[in-house]
Amino acid sequence: MPAPTSTSTMADGRVKERVSNYTDFFHKDSAKDGAVEKENRLENYTDVVNGYYDGATELYEYGWAQSFHFSRFYKGEGFHQSLARHEHYLAAQMQLRPGMRVLDVGCGVGGPAREIARFADVNIVGVNNNDFQIGRARKYTAAAGLSDQVKFAKGDFMKLAEQFGEASFDAVYAIEATVHAPTFEGIYGEIFKVLKPGGIFGVYEWVMTDAWDPSIPEHKAIAHGIEVGDGIPEMRTTVDARNALKTVGFDVLHEEDLAARPDPVPWYYPLEGDITKAQTAWDYFTVWRMSAMGIMFTHTILWFLQLVGLVPKGTWEVGETLKQAADALVKGGQQKLFTPMLLFVARKPESST
Repeated sequence: MPAPTSTSTMADGRVKERVSNYTDFFHKDSAKDGAVEKENRLENYTDVVNGYYDGATELYEYGWAQSFHFSRFYKGEGFHQSLARHEHYLAAQMQLRPGMRVLDVGCGVGGPAREIARFADVNIVGVNNNDFQIGRARKYTAAAGLSDQVKFAKGDFMKLAEQFGEASFDAVYAIEATVHAPTFEGIYGEIFKVLKPGGIFGVYEWVMTDAWDPSIPEHKAIAHGIEVGDGIPEMRTTVDARNALKTVGFDVLHEEDLAARPDPVPWYYPLEGDITKAQTAWDYFTVWRMSAMGIMFTHTILWFLQLVGLVPKGTWEVGETLKQAADALVKGGQQKLFTPMLLFVARKPESST
């Protein structure tokens, strides 16, 4: 099955420009990717993120799922079952209850929003700054019959209070999305504002762990590979995330790196491309797509589609960064330098105004 194409993506000249310019934000050599490049990415974070997702969204859907995140695996647990359980676990830790108004920050194409809405019977608003993803989220949600319960809005997650108003949500969650923000304090501060007093924030955060040392070239190269391959202006640390939550006023109720649990199968196993590790027969195809043969097949098709103008210029290059990301993520996971599932559950104090 070849990577899919999109006429809506092709029609937007701005989309084409963002995709084609995406890799310009990063120096290919991690040792030379310094303060100037980082500052440029932070100042232009919307272009960095949109350029990445304009080119990567359909590749994610093709190679992964409609839920753009990692998850833990029990032995024998299927890939899609694991993704859903990861979403259910977050909702349970947040103690979401029927009828609550919940904000999904960085909602992607709405996979987690639809799953959590069904699981917890809550009303969800997904916010995302990418037109292409919002359009697909609405289409999938309508097909699922959830349009009355799950809605989507285009917006900058660094301006949530301006868009939605202060104290407008009972709960807010983010699944591997706030890492794209220029600062943790900025995004967590906006989430704090839109929560009602006593409201709950739950997040699976991407961070470099305490074992990561940027003075070690290999460690820096792994972080750089994650940045380039996943549209991230700057990778930050566990300490950065924890301190930011406290700085903006949250009471941290629970903190745990779920990747540190002694699971029989690591979170990154689908990226390794070893079909002998597939948990179920259905998962062989998912894992195969990340094998050397699967990657070569997909990227050859993508190169041809770009050559004949069926996908925007730069899409193949973004696809190439995904290979770099997979390598860096696996190395980061194997060496315990990176986690995509640092779980925080935090509360806005009742006394907050």
